[in-house]
Amino acid sequence: MLNVAVRAARAAGAIINRAALDIESVRIKQKQINDFVTEVDALSEKTIIETILEAYPNHGILAEESGNEHGNRFSDHIWIIDPLDGTTNFIHGFPVYCVSIALQIKGKVDHAVVYDPTRNDLFYASRGRGAYLNDRRIRVSKRDVLTQCLISTGFPFRPGDNFPTYLQMMSDIMTRTAGLRRPGAAALDLAYVAAGFTDGFFETGVHAWDVAAGSLLIQEAGGLIGNFTGDADFMHQKECLAGNPKVYAQLVSLLSKYSKFASAGEKAAVRQAGTLKGAGTSNAEASDEEAPL
Repeated sequence: MLNVAVRAARAAGAIINRAALDIESVRIKQKQINDFVTEVDALSEKTIIETILEAYPNHGILAEESGNEHGNRFSDHIWIIDPLDGTTNFIHGFPVYCVSIALQIKGKVDHAVVYDPTRNDLFYASRGRGAYLNDRRIRVSKRDVLTQCLISTGFPFRPGDNFPTYLQMMSDIMTRTAGLRRPGAAALDLAYVAAGFTDGFFETGVHAWDVAAGSLLIQEAGGLIGNFTGDADFMHQKECLAGNPKVYAQLVSLLSKYSKFASAGEKAAVRQAGTLKGAGTSNAEASDEEAPL
């Protein structure tokens, strides 16, 4: 199954690399403000799905562009696919994007591939067998002092995102670490944490196809991943935090109050600190369950 995932990822990567040679000719659609999809996303996804279903016709598919319209949605085996994570980077010629493929069996991710076609970097993992980059075993970093750590994130960019709160989150992290980076492809961000290139990662608004493969890479590389409160059942919560174990714990202590799963008291403290200033009256008057933290 891992071999099928690798074959599908490399086939999709070849499509992406060919298209990258002539970006200007690529047809682009805007799904919503600052959220794009290209014909390359569609062709990459089609190739991945065909490769998988040819080998496993009874398996299910959950893909970014086509959802679960292909395969057997009731299968215990669900392939979670992001055919081109970092589309905005891709259409600008900024070479930070990847293909992400994970196989979830009975609710647990058992196999994962993140492929960076610009560098020909293949990250992969199988449950209980470790995580690898180009056949070399990888581990999360050993740094445990936050001021020495490099953290990656993703900035909010969709309509309705609470940017003032995210600025406060960024401030909390930036003032306590060696640096904060926003590469623009969550799956690759997680792979980099697994490889020890960065020490931690956090982002809101992420979907299962953004984080499924990366979550197994993190775990098999000795790291931890969950939501901002440290809950490991995060896959469909649109909230992701990862890092080596010691950094993870420190990030949870800093970011848990910003979680949509934080206690009412923690949310009130955030509001009182003025982190929602400028978010609009509707946010300030929303209930704790509705407040977009």
